[in-house]
Amino acid sequence: MNAPATAELPVVVIGAGPTGLAAAAHLTARGLAPLVLEAGPVAGAAVREWAHVRLFSTWGEVADPAAEKLLAPTGWVKPDAATYPSGGDWAEQYLQPLADVLGEQVRFGVTVTGVSRAGRDRIVDADREGQPFVVHVAHADGREERLFARAVIDASGTWATPSPAGGSGLPALGEKAASDRITYRVPDLKDPAVRARYAGRRTAVIGSGASAFTALAYLADLATSDDGTGTKGVWILRRGISGSTFGGGTSDQLPARGALGLAAKAAVDDGHADAVTGFRTDAIERDADGRLVLVGEDGRRLDPVDEVIVLTGFRPDLSFLSELRLGLDERLQAPTALAPLIDPNQHSCGTVYPHGVNELSHPEQDVYLVGMKSYGRAPTFLAMTGYEQVRSIAAAIAGDQEAAERVELTLPETGVCGGAGLFDEPEAAQAGDGGGCCAAPATLRIGTGIGAPAASGGC
Repeated sequence: MNAPATAELPVVVIGAGPTGLAAAAHLTARGLAPLVLEAGPVAGAAVREWAHVRLFSTWGEVADPAAEKLLAPTGWVKPDAATYPSGGDWAEQYLQPLADVLGEQVRFGVTVTGVSRAGRDRIVDADREGQPFVVHVAHADGREERLFARAVIDASGTWATPSPAGGSGLPALGEKAASDRITYRVPDLKDPAVRARYAGRRTAVIGSGASAFTALAYLADLATSDDGTGTKGVWILRRGISGSTFGGGTSDQLPARGALGLAAKAAVDDGHADAVTGFRTDAIERDADGRLVLVGEDGRRLDPVDEVIVLTGFRPDLSFLSELRLGLDERLQAPTALAPLIDPNQHSCGTVYPHGVNELSHPEQDVYLVGMKSYGRAPTFLAMTGYEQVRSIAAAIAGDQEAAERVELTLPETGVCGGAGLFDEPEAAQAGDGGGCCAAPATLRIGTGIGAPAASGGC
């Protein structure tokens, strides 16, 4: 295997989603050649899978500045910066045009199966950093290929690896066998076939983040429709309900994100969903009618449901990076320096400060995990955070360390205050719903229409 000189090679970017394409734009602006490898057939393939969901960030917050400059000569016109795109809007009106501008620098139907140093597995020290990266890929037709790179930016996200229903992080017993009645995505209730699946049915929603809020709001909207009589949600929370359960509410500097949690609260307040707290799923069984019964770790058995929507977060696929020397936090699977800033065991107040190459570097030089993947298993990632990450990384690869370390982004506050935690502590349980600077009001009723701004994937 004769590898070419490293300086002549492109920077391989894995994934043609928002952060991956932004990385390519920043690399291009720096005079560096990107090569974007996308497993799907089009740009934003993962985003298109939640095309029906509206982001809680506006157009002004989800278009990267370097990408806009690249698009400008084509006559591209940015949508109204104050409006909220759906996932479909984002993909069609921004991501695909950006990929089109990049042209042959983006390859579709290409799955990365492995990344290493040329001629060096992860054990070998000798002249390691002097070797280029070797990237193994599989094409849609089954053909395999070996590519070389001067650096690797992994923006493949976490969409393809959702977390299971089981409270231990493993699938609940019976979860795989019940897969015909379980989904790990927010359902598109505008699709007649999908709508018929949930209309008039009892559906469990497992999760406590933005996606769960969205699903609850959608089910509540269905319940009030002419064809949705009898629709009922059962909201399964692993913790108790406190002032921060529904997010930042009106204190959130991203108003649509705050409204999302309040829509979920309205679904419960209005009787369209029942909340089951402190329930960690241990098993999923079928009753005599084929309906699903959730069994908790404490032995509780819930009333049967027709469907289950599991929205417990995502986790990174690190399998194809196994020959690289990554520095990852043992809990979050995020870069070691970044993990303390985003650890939900410790805090939830505000948003992680803008960060770049210093927090995202690994023992293996010139390899970076960016975007959703950089957060590992932590939630609440914002698109503009990813854009700042790749701006900094592109500057570092180009040798401009001053620009790499310069902060060029101000993030909004979440409005969520107080320690988050993943388990209720006894003192917290005794505290009830009082306190907390961002506690939601006891009763709040707002519209939960499907057109209301929502979110998916923390965008």
